[in-house]
Amino acid sequence: MSQFRASQLTRRVFLAGLPLTLAACASGGRSAPPSVEAANVVDPFYASMYSAIHDEPFPVPAIDVAQVDPRFLRQEVEFTGPESPGEIVVDPSRRFLYLVRENGRALRYGCGVGKAGFDYQGDAVIARKAEWPRWTPTQNMIRREPERYGPFAGGQEGGLDNPLGARALYLFKNGRDTLYRIHGTNEPWSIGQSVSSGCIRLFNQDIIDLHRRVPIGTRVMVLTDGAAHRTREALV
Repeated sequence: MSQFRASQLTRRVFLAGLPLTLAACASGGRSAPPSVEAANVVDPFYASMYSAIHDEPFPVPAIDVAQVDPRFLRQEVEFTGPESPGEIVVDPSRRFLYLVRENGRALRYGCGVGKAGFDYQGDAVIARKAEWPRWTPTQNMIRREPERYGPFAGGQEGGLDNPLGARALYLFKNGRDTLYRIHGTNEPWSIGQSVSSGCIRLFNQDIIDLHRRVPIGTRVMVLTDGAAHRTREALV
């Protein structure tokens, strides 16, 4: 696609049926999670969707959905745009990732994104998938914050403390690694925020779900600020 046309999106809760920058994707600092002004009423559907997962090599803790803005919970929405079913669209400005489906629908996931200047824009393909991936900070990260990232220069094995979380999807362009990932997180409070060093992060429950839905070769479009801006009025 030579020119990306903005997708028109309308929010609709899905209540039936469950289904170049930085390789490290670490957070911008482990601050306290943002406060929630008023606890949301817990929908049993979402409580189940984000419950603990015990059949993984590292048991995944439950997400307290009462503390999550409902917009960022996984849900099916109406989607009209040029993408084909099976493709992924990331809207960093609105903190959403869409998996396009048939019949004008998409599965929408809330995500956390990188700070301005530490992100990727454009198209790519998923060239590799990993479960409980190993994480290694980039040399740029180590140079910028040697005390923080230097101890991990040799890499960190997968696990609950790993910044990449339970799964990672590796984005390539023209056969080359963009060093940009879609991955899980060990900081669930960061979903809906702009705090990471460059990659798209999802709740571990959501990246596990997305990982099983998309094959290697899946096309991914990360919207530019301008394209993301043009979608805003359709996202009420």
